[in-house]
Parts: sequence; structure tokens; C-alpha cells
Amino acid sequence: MEISNKLSYIYGFISPILDILILAVLIYKAYDFMSKTNSIQILKAAIIVLIAYAAAYFLKLNTVLWLLNIIAPGLIIAFAVIFQPEIRKLFLKIGQSKWFAFGSRSKHTYVDSVLVAAEMLSKQKRGMLAVFIRHTKVDNYMQSGTKLNADLSSNLLVTIFGMDTPLHDGACFIQGGKLVAAGCFLPLSEVYDIKKTFGTRHRAALGLSELTDAVVLVVSEETGAISLAYDSKLHYDLSMTELTKTLENLLEITPESYNMEDTIDESKPIV
Repeated sequence: MEISNKLSYIYGFISPILDILILAVLIYKAYDFMSKTNSIQILKAAIIVLIAYAAAYFLKLNTVLWLLNIIAPGLIIAFAVIFQPEIRKLFLKIGQSKWFAFGSRSKHTYVDSVLVAAEMLSKQKRGMLAVFIRHTKVDNYMQSGTKLNADLSSNLLVTIFGMDTPLHDGACFIQGGKLVAAGCFLPLSEVYDIKKTFGTRHRAALGLSELTDAVVLVVSEETGAISLAYDSKLHYDLSMTELTKTLENLLEITPESYNMEDTIDESKPIV
């Protein structure tokens, strides 16, 4: 009995702490998902409605309470309609979470080729848009361009984006060391407070990152800055070291998996 009492005491002490920790993690994860998809607007709107309802309840505003109770079902439907894009993005992010990822994941082994091409095009002030496919299907976006299924190389990328070819204005899709498609059109971002200086390439890169878990590399035609868009955010003007480390983490690449034939030789001029 004494041991049973001790276990009950320990359980009674640990249980509330565990309860609070689990609830805190769930709240944090929910907020994190919502912030990455701009769905925080839903939370703000819901809080405003709850504050209005609480104020009406405590101040005994019977008419306001009556009105809110009547329109409550309509408000739920209105939320679903108005915030449909944000809700869709929220569930996309939840489905893309590593918590729900099963099985083996493909390794992208030719990132160095893309970075070499990006640096060359950056120095030439030529724009580039390269999409690294991860888990979300992007077939509908690839169908807007030309399917290539070619072996990926820096020379091929420079040829596509460095010359005024029919494919240079669109985006290319990369998967498993292959240049799957080029000249593809991407959805533009719905973010209203994006910098006015960002052109169509940056808006398209951010737009795709809002709808999928793809990682998009952008080279600015105006400034030559190289940026990455992922998780609904645009990381502007990154160094080669930052680009390499970020892509290694996002695409789960080990240094041994790199194709070292295209590494940058700082002693050679880039023309």
C-alpha cells in the first residue's frame, strides 16, 4: 500500500506537468504552422470575435449577445470561405511536416551544379529560377513548361538562363539529379506587403513556397543577388556558404553526395 501511495503521489505530481508540456507543444506547433502559411490572420480574426463576445457577456449586452448567437453559424461559414486559401495552406504544411513523413527520401546530389550556374549568372546579371522538388507534387506547374528529363549540369543551366532562349523566362524543376522541366510558370505570391523592388521571379518563387514544400533558388536580373524561398518566406541575397548550408539542411544532402566536378575554382575568372 505504501508503494502504491508513493506511485500515486508521483503520478499526481508529474501528470499536471506533462499535461501542460504537451499542451504547450501543441499550441506552439499550431502557431508555427499558421505563421508559416500566413494563416495567422485566421487566429487574429477569431480572437477579435471572441473578445467581442466576452465583452458583450460580461457587460450584459443582451442585444449584442443575441445577435452574435444568431450569426455564429454564418460566421463559421464566412471564415471558411474568406480564409479558404490560408486554411488550405495550413493543411498543406501539416501534411508536409516531418512528423507525418514516412519512408525513404530522395537525395539531391547536384546542388553544386546549380550553385555554380547561379554564381555565373549572378555575375552576368542574368535571371534564374530553379525549383528543388521535395515531397509535395508539383506536376501541374511542370506541365506549364517543357519536359526535358535531362542530366543536370551547370553548363545546361547557364545555356537555358544565360541566353535569350524560349525557356529562360520560366522556372526549371530539379529532382534526383535531373533537370525535369524548364520554362515553367509558377503562381505569384499572395503576400500583400512584399517589397515593391522584388520582380516577378521573386514573387513566383515565394508563391510556390506558399503552396508547396519546394525550395526555390532565385537569381536577380537587376542586382545579381541569389536568394532562396521556402516555407512561405524569401531569404534574400545569401552568400554561397549560406546557400550551401541551407540547401544541405533542407534537401538532406551529405558532403559525400556532392558531384565535385563542378566545384567553384576561385582562381579562374567567370565570364
